[in-house]
Amino acid sequence: MPLLGLMYLIAYIDRQNVSYAKLQMVGDLGLSEAAYGFGASLFFLAYFLFEVPSNVILERVGARVWFTRIMATWGIITILLGFSTGPVMFYVLRFLLGAAEAGFFPGVLYALTLWFPQAYRGRMVGWFMIASAVANAVGAAIGGALLDLDGTMGYRGWQWVFIATGVPAVLLAAVVFLILPDRPEKAPWLDAGQKKWLADTLAREEGGATHTDHGNPFRVLADTRVVLLALLYVAFPLAAYGLSYWLPTVVKGFGVSNTMNGFINIIPWICVALALWWVPRHAARTGETTWHIAGPALVGALGLILSVVLPGDAVKFACLCVAAAGIFSGQPVFWSLPPTFLRGATAAAGIAMINSVGNLGGFIAQNVVPWIGDVSGSKLVPMLFLAACLLVGVVMVFVVQGILKRRTLAEAGGLAPVRR
Repeated sequence: MPLLGLMYLIAYIDRQNVSYAKLQMVGDLGLSEAAYGFGASLFFLAYFLFEVPSNVILERVGARVWFTRIMATWGIITILLGFSTGPVMFYVLRFLLGAAEAGFFPGVLYALTLWFPQAYRGRMVGWFMIASAVANAVGAAIGGALLDLDGTMGYRGWQWVFIATGVPAVLLAAVVFLILPDRPEKAPWLDAGQKKWLADTLAREEGGATHTDHGNPFRVLADTRVVLLALLYVAFPLAAYGLSYWLPTVVKGFGVSNTMNGFINIIPWICVALALWWVPRHAARTGETTWHIAGPALVGALGLILSVVLPGDAVKFACLCVAAAGIFSGQPVFWSLPPTFLRGATAAAGIAMINSVGNLGGFIAQNVVPWIGDVSGSKLVPMLFLAACLLVGVVMVFVVQGILKRRTLAEAGGLAPVRR
């Protein structure tokens, strides 16, 4: 878990660095706000196209080799972004970055199903996602500081943002190849008894539930349950990326320096980390999932709305901190749902599909949010759009959970066959 968390920390910094580079690069590359949003969003389009094939390959070749490839390529492309000479090169490299990283997050989610029984998965996903909060905090601190290196060795500050954040990914790729085991049976820190206990526990869970495992894993793309979860998940990345990409711009409006902007932006991610620790643990303790997904999302929506309605920069920022915690903290509980009815390569493909379709929310956020900002002339009015999307997601949580439970009961009672 610490290694996976470190990998995600670096991945998330490499996703979010563009939000700080934006403060300078839009002028240097001649980008409008809308053009920047389009370029940033191409990452998610590529992620959508390549995520399912990437996860199917990971299931076949193993996590060690495939995660090494993913990290090395995304690190190199991130460094190259620092040498963008115009809009076209920026667009191409952002698309390639999405293609390179596609499969990492859903790959980890699938790998966790091989290592942890169902009762532990929500908490493990929570610990894993805490790395994203740490990454945003670290990225916020170093993003502003790197911008202030403007002119050092002849490079602009935004170039340093990409170069300095891309190198760690390349270096960590070698570490991953050397020490990451593909499966528990290859883990040197587990003895034979522990490996047997884990294998027996996972086998018993699969034997006691109705799991779908298609001969052709791509058939899961037509599974109604997977499609519904994917549509539901759109609301979370849309709100998360809409907030995190534009939060530095909102804080910039407070009239602070680049470095101070970065340090101020640490605060929301501390709130996110605490919520990611508490919500999955509480869900595991109570055995309840629906409200542990919908409740935080509702809090997030209210926080976004209040950030527009209430006066005062400090109050608005506090509301955005609460909103960030709500947007992220229900997601680990959400990701505990797919493994309850999918397994094997089918689970890898299904999890990847849910994440790839959901991450189209990031594509939407990077295009619609700046457009709303340009039309309204406000940095905060777009938060109303994000809040509305979250509220739709809250309603869908109850609808989808009802369908999942009815389908599970029907299959368990022999009323509907499991397609294979």
